[in-house]
Amino acid sequence: MTTNQRRLLLVSVILLIVAAGVFLYWLFDGVASIDAIQARVAALGDWAPVGFILLYGIATIAGVPGGIFDVAGGALFGPISGSLINLAGGTLGAALAFLVARYLAADWVRQRAGPRVQKVMRNVEQDGWQFVAFVRLVPVLPYTIVNYLLGLTRIPFWHYVVATLVFMAPSTVAYTWIGHAGRQALSGDTNNVRYAMAMLAVIALVIFAPQFYKRWRKNDAMRDEDPPAAAR
Repeated sequence: MTTNQRRLLLVSVILLIVAAGVFLYWLFDGVASIDAIQARVAALGDWAPVGFILLYGIATIAGVPGGIFDVAGGALFGPISGSLINLAGGTLGAALAFLVARYLAADWVRQRAGPRVQKVMRNVEQDGWQFVAFVRLVPVLPYTIVNYLLGLTRIPFWHYVVATLVFMAPSTVAYTWIGHAGRQALSGDTNNVRYAMAMLAVIALVIFAPQFYKRWRKNDAMRDEDPPAAAR
């Protein structure tokens, strides 16, 4: 990336942050309920999804967990449209954080990551998009941190973006359904709560299954290393 392109990227990020601040002020100024927020979002018409996607992307750069926006998107836009909007916003944020780490703040990210994490990132370069797919499906590291760390690798940008878009979809849909079900429950409709509980179970399985698998492998290895009992 040339110097002019870096400057353009920096200016774009700054403008997006300013725009996000203005949007948040307008959205929450004098608002005291979810219904009022939803009414203001609806007043934006076709611009509402665009604004939410941009806000999601900017918040990702700032380190805000994506699950918060996925739940909010489900509450505001419903399960289907919300999933698509959340997926677009999450992918945009992941792409922006990746570019910031690679071209604008590489030294800062390296200092925060530490030598051990940097070594891990270098070792995963050979896996490329497959490693991106793994960390999206199995959140062994927080979403916002992974975006920056992967920017330190030599994984091609478009491989990263496509893998993020495809393999982040399951968790995005799950969190979106939770937001939608919560919004319906507040309105007195609990029909979707069972779907939300199922999505919570899926999320829990994705998060904790790797830990149980590692523990099981460790215990199995320890049993293999135990010396045979003395014959009586």
